[in-house]
Amino acid sequence: MRAVASGPVAPMRLVVMGVTGCGKSTVGAAIAESIGARFCDGDSLHSAASVEKMRRGEPLTDEDRWPWFGRIATFLNSGESHTVIACSALRKAYRDYLRQEVSNVRFLFLDATPELITQRVSTRQNHYMPVSLVKSQFATLERPDGERGVTAVPADAPLNDILRRILPDLA
Repeated sequence: MRAVASGPVAPMRLVVMGVTGCGKSTVGAAIAESIGARFCDGDSLHSAASVEKMRRGEPLTDEDRWPWFGRIATFLNSGESHTVIACSALRKAYRDYLRQEVSNVRFLFLDATPELITQRVSTRQNHYMPVSLVKSQFATLERPDGERGVTAVPADAPLNDILRRILPDLA
């Protein structure tokens, strides 16, 4: 006999994470559309000073990132519906902070090679993140191998394959 859940189901919170250019925004928006969730590109929550710093080719520091993660947590916790956000979450400390601040949070790690990301970022237009920062993104990345609540998929997989892989995990 199956137990019947009582009360409403808690909204699911998904962070689509990885280095710049891995496809977080594209994948996150597609997931949100597929499950009827609210979506936010976390880049829109950066301060103007942080955007200008990256535009100049300067990597962000923890001091730059912590206020941003506060805004990420606030977005994830807002509302009663499922929520998806594209957010680098490169260090384990950032993911642990989100786990502490946001109930029912999960992560989708778009795993990419430096070669793939360098190629993608060098051809990207109308974005503030220059290719010169790719190396610093990988230097900051602490792979979420073995962390709870993380699903990893290759960033170069076709979008439909990524959706087929992750959507059943979100049910």
